[in-house]
Amino acid sequence: MGRISLIDRYLARSIAVPLLGTLILAAMLLVLDKMLRLFDFVVTAGGPVSVVWRMLANLLPEYFSLGIPIGLMLGILLAFRKLALSSELDALRGIGIGFGRLLRVPYTYAAALMLLNLAIVGYIEPYARYRYEGLRFDLRSGALGASIRVGEFNRLGKRLTLRIDGSEDSGTRLRGIFVQVDDRSGTSVAATAATGRFLSTDDPDTILFRLREGRLIQQSPKFAAPRTLSFESYDLPINLPQVDRFRNRGHDHDELTLNELFHEGYGGGATGEDRLAAQANLHFRIVEVLMMLMLPLLALALAVPPKRSSSSLGIFIGIVIVVAYHKVNQYAEQAGAQGRIEPVVALWVPLVLLSALIVWMYHVLAHQPGGQPIGALERAFAKVGRAVRSLLPRPERA
Repeated sequence: MGRISLIDRYLARSIAVPLLGTLILAAMLLVLDKMLRLFDFVVTAGGPVSVVWRMLANLLPEYFSLGIPIGLMLGILLAFRKLALSSELDALRGIGIGFGRLLRVPYTYAAALMLLNLAIVGYIEPYARYRYEGLRFDLRSGALGASIRVGEFNRLGKRLTLRIDGSEDSGTRLRGIFVQVDDRSGTSVAATAATGRFLSTDDPDTILFRLREGRLIQQSPKFAAPRTLSFESYDLPINLPQVDRFRNRGHDHDELTLNELFHEGYGGGATGEDRLAAQANLHFRIVEVLMMLMLPLLALALAVPPKRSSSSLGIFIGIVIVVAYHKVNQYAEQAGAQGRIEPVVALWVPLVLLSALIVWMYHVLAHQPGGQPIGALERAFAKVGRAVRSLLPRPERA
């Protein structure tokens, strides 16, 4: 019992390092790819840069739902590949520990991560996606506040124009100010001031712009001539523009939880195309999560290279299979939502076929002497490698 427990701990440590490393690396790559586009979108919309981090935080559940299966597969694959290349796997099998026993720890990881991924795709990601879309809406509508560009005329809402020469105290104190405010009655106020700052009021729809050391011109159809005023301090009330309210959650089926999707698809909550779309999205999430139960078998089947070989072809094939299966499911979801294929058939048939292939690959490795499920591909890969090396110039001997 002590020997078996020691082996389990050794496998658990061997799997944990590449699993966490792959998961963090995948999330960081996806975040970096999206970050540049978000910065460009936020700057173009004139919003505060800090909103980028809030948007990225709401994208993390989606990125983790994609990275967890790849991390699980690569963690198990790299751990067993290390055992195979160091002949530790042969030693373990020689003392009577078969592949079935060695899969106990990988399946513990798979079960825990499958439940975590189910919580993410079923309940966390829908709310995060809705908040992300809400931030995009707020940026477009100006509800988050527009950034004030120094040295430019900034149009804030429909009736306020502002230009500043600079800012101090982290942007709370402005200097070199020109401001013009128009109201619906035709009255306009244009002012210049040395400094100024925005202040809140008891009315959430109004802010106060406190100007210091400046001049003011007020025009109105009621005045025979414009009025001018020099001031040491002047409070200019500004009515905030009305902002449309963001829609309710559920406009997109990706924003619905699993319970809500089941109600939409099978409980009479929707009809026609909406019903098919809800069914397709529900089955898409379920098969994506269930596929994780097959990843330990796939990783083990691809982890053991041929004898006297250190080929890494299995790593490449494993990544291709996981990514290709995800893309096939995305296409199947679209086909099911459009009614071209029954959602159950479109999404469960690929799962059954791929599961059968993985079981066969594991059977070849575990139960056939010298079995190598990707042996033909390994031999072809080796021939290509030799052909490439033969084309390369050989180093000249001194």
